[in-house]
Amino acid sequence: MGESVRIYRRLLGAHLRAVLEYRADALLTIGATILGQVAGLIFVIMVFAQVSALGGWTRWEVLYVCAMVMVAEGIGSLLFEGTWHLGAMVHLGLLDYLLVRPYPVVLQVTGAAVGFNGLGNVVFGAGLLAVAAVRIDVAWTAVTALWAIILLISGVLVKLTVNLATNAVVFWLLSPSSSLAASVHTLGELARYPLNVYGPGLRSLLTIIPVAFVGYFPTAALLDKGVSATVGMLTPIVAVGCAIGAWAVFQSGLRRYESAGN
Repeated sequence: MGESVRIYRRLLGAHLRAVLEYRADALLTIGATILGQVAGLIFVIMVFAQVSALGGWTRWEVLYVCAMVMVAEGIGSLLFEGTWHLGAMVHLGLLDYLLVRPYPVVLQVTGAAVGFNGLGNVVFGAGLLAVAAVRIDVAWTAVTALWAIILLISGVLVKLTVNLATNAVVFWLLSPSSSLAASVHTLGELARYPLNVYGPGLRSLLTIIPVAFVGYFPTAALLDKGVSATVGMLTPIVAVGCAIGAWAVFQSGLRRYESAGN
């Protein structure tokens, strides 16, 4: 395990150095990402300028959910961006080179690129998370803080594994990109807000996929928000299930990979 982590760190380091060769471009990417997140926050603030609560959630509670999603997306982009390049690897036969290396293929895929925009999401999201944490109605203790960390890590794992599973469908579609992965990512943006503001069909969809476990349900568990809190308690179990499922989908797809004639 230690050797795998070391090699993965070196893979990311090589890609990071390549990105930093164009520092102005990297800084502009981070700046654009932060501006995009600020625009989302302004929308939330404008909504709460008109109402005191949204589906029973206060402004800072909703911002806590948004911050968890930002952190998860940021980590996914910064450390696992290669997942989004899987379609091109399969379509062009580039996966051949990964198969002959003595290192897990899935780690070579996820570590095949660095999304520097993720750094902006992680920094901005972590800052917002810290600010929101002291403003939500939670009696912080060592146990509560540990529970919050477990929920955050579980939410991040759900996000990463959903990305992997939905991108891995390219093994069957033989397409240079996965429209399913892009659609699920877009759908996940809806889970930044309380699910009870949506209809039963959309609530079910966000739960089953399960993008609502990235930020909404973990936060509901932390805040003890009724039935949603009960569901949110299952977030670590859902995260493990997603990881197992994503691994099974990837391995199944890898077994049917036929190359492109390289």
